[in-house]
Amino acid sequence: MTSSMSDKAGLVTGAGSGIGQAAAIALARAGASVMVSDIDETAGTETVAKIEEEGGTAAFLRCDVSDEAQVEALVDATVSAFGKLDFAFNNAGTNGVFAPIGDMDSAVWDRVMKVSLYSVFYCLKHEVRAMEENGGGSIVNTASGAGLIGIAYNAPYTAAKFGVVGMTRNVAMDYAPKGIRVNALAPGSTATPMMMNAFEQNPGDEFRNSILAGIPMGVLAEPEDQADAVVWLCSDHARMVTGVTLPVDGGYLAGK
Repeated sequence: MTSSMSDKAGLVTGAGSGIGQAAAIALARAGASVMVSDIDETAGTETVAKIEEEGGTAAFLRCDVSDEAQVEALVDATVSAFGKLDFAFNNAGTNGVFAPIGDMDSAVWDRVMKVSLYSVFYCLKHEVRAMEENGGGSIVNTASGAGLIGIAYNAPYTAAKFGVVGMTRNVAMDYAPKGIRVNALAPGSTATPMMMNAFEQNPGDEFRNSILAGIPMGVLAEPEDQADAVVWLCSDHARMVTGVTLPVDGGYLAGK
């Protein structure tokens, strides 16, 4: 049986760990050639090694997604390495710190905007140009449940993710006639380094238990759960899906 991503090539940002790493590996397993990108060179090269150990095709390029010139270079490098850009998973982001807005450091706000919102703009801008050259493609942006209903004590992250959802819808409409699909993934609480960092900022059982209590399934998602959704959205199996924000959250948003 032909794999769902056979003969396709693309890129994943924030692919050194967590959801990005799981998605890069899953895309390669499905037959894709993957440009792995992360600001952490050691982590990114480890992801490439994992893919190559399984017989997949991958390369690495370090990229700070808050820098547009580096994002443009990443897209160009992907096309140079693989001959085209069929898909992109714009996953890199940061959650900042938990604090009420009156106590929020403006430098934290600016950093979250650059890494979690501006980066998606930079990626989309250069990815759609490359995809137009080969007649279409599929882009997935990492949003969050925080981009659909908001979360307490993290205004910059919430604002950034609402922006990602809005940008996803806008670009999906603009580029659908050109064969480019644009969707967003809204991961629920997932066992990633970012989630573990949140637990460290809120020690004790109270915060963890409050997170689990809000998930009808009662457990954290695994990065692989998110990766499976990314592969589907990037593949031709989702050919009529665009402008959608897909929650993968164990039912968290169902009653909200």
